[in-house]
Amino acid sequence: MGGCRAFRGSALLFVLLELSLVCCDITDGNAEHLKREHSLTKPYQGVGSSPSSQWDFSGSTLVTSSYVRLTPDERSKQGSIWNTVPCYLKDWEMHVQFKIHGSGKKNLHGDGIALWYTKDRLHSGPVFGNQDQFLGLAIFLDTFHTYSNDDATDRSFPYISAMVNNGSVSYDHGKDGRSSELGGCSAEIRNRDHDTYLAIRYSKGRLTVMVDVDDKNEWKECIDIGGVRLPTGYFFGASAATGDLSDNHDIISMKLYQLMVEHTAEEENLDWTKIEPSVSLLKSPKDNIDDPTGNFRGTPLTGWKVFLLLLCALLGIVVCAVVGAVVFQRRQERNKRFY
Repeated sequence: MGGCRAFRGSALLFVLLELSLVCCDITDGNAEHLKREHSLTKPYQGVGSSPSSQWDFSGSTLVTSSYVRLTPDERSKQGSIWNTVPCYLKDWEMHVQFKIHGSGKKNLHGDGIALWYTKDRLHSGPVFGNQDQFLGLAIFLDTFHTYSNDDATDRSFPYISAMVNNGSVSYDHGKDGRSSELGGCSAEIRNRDHDTYLAIRYSKGRLTVMVDVDDKNEWKECIDIGGVRLPTGYFFGASAATGDLSDNHDIISMKLYQLMVEHTAEEENLDWTKIEPSVSLLKSPKDNIDDPTGNFRGTPLTGWKVFLLLLCALLGIVVCAVVGAVVFQRRQERNKRFY
C-alpha cells in the first residue's frame, strides 16, 4: 500500500508541476520599466540612417506615421527594421503589436514576420528576409505552409515558433523550420479586424511567448521553454519576406521592458556577453521524429499530454484501490481464523 500511495502522490504531483510550469505572468507594461532606447513607437521619430537614430531599416521597408511596413502586398519583397543599440539586459520582455493583411485568400498568401534578438543586424537573407545561420533568438510568425514538406503534419497555419541558433544550424524551409523548432502554436494572426499582439519574455533561462490575437485583452500561452541561454549585447529587430505569394507585413510597435529579477552572485559575476546561444533541455525523439540533426526541441504542455498525465494518475489510483481491496480481504480472512 505504501508503494501505491507513493505512486499516486508522485503522479498527481507531476501533473500539478507540469501545469505550473506552463503558467507565466506576462507584464501589462505598467509595472515594469520601459526601455525607450530599445522601443519602437509612433510616430517613429528615432528611425533613420542618421548617427543619432536608434532604429535603422532596409529593403522594402516603408516608415509612415502609423506603421512600419516591412513588405507591401507584392511578390519577391524583403524588408527589416533593427535597433541600433545593443541590449545589455539580462531579463527582459518585448511586446510587439503587428498586423499581417492582404488581398490573398486562404493558403494564397505569405510568407510572414520574424522577430529577432541576434548578434548581427541588417543582413538580408533567405529566412524571412534575414540571414541564415544566425547567432541568437528568432520568433517566426509563419503564415505560409510549404507544400513540399510532408502533408501529414499535426499543425495548422499561421504558426508561431521559436528557434535558438549558435550559428551552425540552417533554417529548413522545406519543413517550415520543424527540425530546429523549440516549440510553437497555431494562431489566427492574418486579416484580423482588431489589434494583434505578441509578447516575448526571457528571464532566468526561461523563454516564454504569449499572444493576444482574439480581441480579448488577455495573453494566451504559445511557447514556454526552460534551459535557454542567451547572451547580452545583441540587437532586436523584425523582418519579413514575400515570395510568389504576398501580404502586407506591418509593425505597429515594439516595446521592451526590463524585468527586475534577482540573480545569484555567481550569475552577476558572469560575463553575459560571452555566453553562446543554446538550449540545455534535450528533446524527446518522439517530439520530432523526422529530425535527423539532433537539434534541441521542446513543446509546451498540450491538451492531450494533460489528458495522458491525468489518465496515468487515474489508473494508478485504480490499481492501488484494487490492491488495497485484495490486501484488506486477505487480512479479514486471516483475522477470522483467530476467533
